[in-house]
Amino acid sequence: MGAFVFAAQMVNFPVGPGTSGHLVGGALLTVVLGPAAASLVLTAILVLQALIFQDGGVLALGANVFNMALAGVAAAYLANRLWAHASRSVAIFAAGALSVMTSACLALGQLLISGVPMTGGVLWASLGLFLISAIMEGAITVAAVRAIERLNPAWITPQPATSRAVAAVAMAALVLVVGGTLIASAAPDGIQRLTMQGVDSVGWRARTMAGLVGIAMIFALCYLGGKLKSRRRSA
Repeated sequence: MGAFVFAAQMVNFPVGPGTSGHLVGGALLTVVLGPAAASLVLTAILVLQALIFQDGGVLALGANVFNMALAGVAAAYLANRLWAHASRSVAIFAAGALSVMTSACLALGQLLISGVPMTGGVLWASLGLFLISAIMEGAITVAAVRAIERLNPAWITPQPATSRAVAAVAMAALVLVVGGTLIASAAPDGIQRLTMQGVDSVGWRARTMAGLVGIAMIFALCYLGGKLKSRRRSA
């Protein structure tokens, strides 16, 4: 799941003129793995992106972990629990949407505190673009959870996944890296536009190779973490 979310984050989709968004994955990880494991996996992804791929930046790592891996996951967990009695699809959609909006509002607040100039019009436009990203996150999360349930219904509960389900998710991660780099939007995301940062002009081959290395590293990191946790539990 960590490798899949890492790969999915590489695929930017347009959300407005000259602006793109991408899957965050906090809600997807929360629904499949639970909030505690989701926070750990998403933190590992953010750390790897900052330290190895210079994505997000080391100085912003603490804020990114708090916004997405802690507050975003908490929002997803609460939404999924609150609306689960009404409709599971609605609960999962709300989890995805609220996790993104929570992280976005925190990031905008932090940018304002840090002195980034932002007029009222820019602020409202940014919130509107983040709302589009949140709606798409919710829809993608519902589709991904339903697909995983079709592969192995027991995986959405605290039970071991089958080798077929693991292989399918691994293959999906590889397809996202190889194919996603060809169709991903080159426009900067909302935060990059606000901070006047561009998108690296890296060729698709280099980006694909970096993505393949990244999913291998995040898989190894999460796998070793899971093994360590299992050994401590058995001890």
